[in-house]
Amino acid sequence: MERMAADKLIFHKTCFCCKHCKKKLSHQSYAPLYGEFYCVFHYQQLFRRKGNYDEGFGRQQHKDRWLQRNGTDVI
Repeated sequence: MERMAADKLIFHKTCFCCKHCKKKLSHQSYAPLYGEFYCVFHYQQLFRRKGNYDEGFGRQQHKDRWLQRNGTDVI
């Protein structure tokens, strides 16, 4: 079987696919985020949905995590 390396990980060529649509990815057509891989189309689409990389991909916003750690509120 052929293998691919992406972000210091090794995949079977057939297993390297978009988390959202399961489309097969290549070195020129993927975008990594938090250890997960997306096709460029869905990476951009999920970003546009909420306007940031955290919320658009189902994670808590980075600024909210920072505020919780510091115990301060923004008014």
